[in-house]
Amino acid sequence: MTLDNGTLILANYTAKLKDVGEVIETTLEDEAKKLGVHDPTRKYEPRLIAIGEGWVLKGLDDALKSGKVGDKLDVEVSPDKGFGVRDPNQIRLIPLRKFGEKARELRIGDSVEVDNRPGLVRFVGSGRAQIDFNHRYAGKTLTYDVKIIKKLETNAEKIMALVRRRIPMDEEKLKLELVNGSVRLDLPEDYYMIEGLQVLKKAISNDIFKYIPDIDKFSITENYLTTKTQSGSKQEKETTKRKARNKGSKKSNNKKLSKTVKTKQVSNVSLFKP
Repeated sequence: MTLDNGTLILANYTAKLKDVGEVIETTLEDEAKKLGVHDPTRKYEPRLIAIGEGWVLKGLDDALKSGKVGDKLDVEVSPDKGFGVRDPNQIRLIPLRKFGEKARELRIGDSVEVDNRPGLVRFVGSGRAQIDFNHRYAGKTLTYDVKIIKKLETNAEKIMALVRRRIPMDEEKLKLELVNGSVRLDLPEDYYMIEGLQVLKKAISNDIFKYIPDIDKFSITENYLTTKTQSGSKQEKETTKRKARNKGSKKSNNKKLSKTVKTKQVSNVSLFKP
């Protein structure tokens, strides 16, 4: 049984350049350590993929359509279905003065940005730098060792995965309430100030409405706790003063008694399916 377009799956894979065997990506931590490409700042876990939606390279996407849960696939991705063929017109000579003070530091193989376009330094000399604006892996054939781990079936696990795709966090931090086509997410306090949060909220809602048709309302709640100090009663203050005098205190204890009250403020954003 093939996987239909829009099906959400989890898959592990390791991608390499076919000609030299260089690893360009892996979702497996043990594999990354073994191959010497481990990144301690990255969380290694199966990748969420929506079949046929362009979330991965077309060559890999096409191969996944014919797979099923548990399958191990060896996939070869040609340049036209990968990072594209190399375009000679995307290689340009740029005057070194364009790079300002950084011109002296340019080296072959450096990644640079020119006019908001990422490129790769291919040559430096005679007051100019040759910059290749093709993708680093353009013209390269890739190989993927893939295993389809799971097909997401329930609305709850789909929502969890779609939220974590946009805002990476541990599942145990996510609190979801799903009732009759309505979803409410209590966002952990750690994530209230992340950059672009409002855009991410909209993107998450779009994903949920697209891939889970029977959901028509998505709410994100932020809970804020504030501490307020309230003065004690006049009687309490007078009693305190008398006790202080009775003890022969030279200084009256006229400090205000206070009690701390935590009040809850809620920020709630509800998004509805168009």
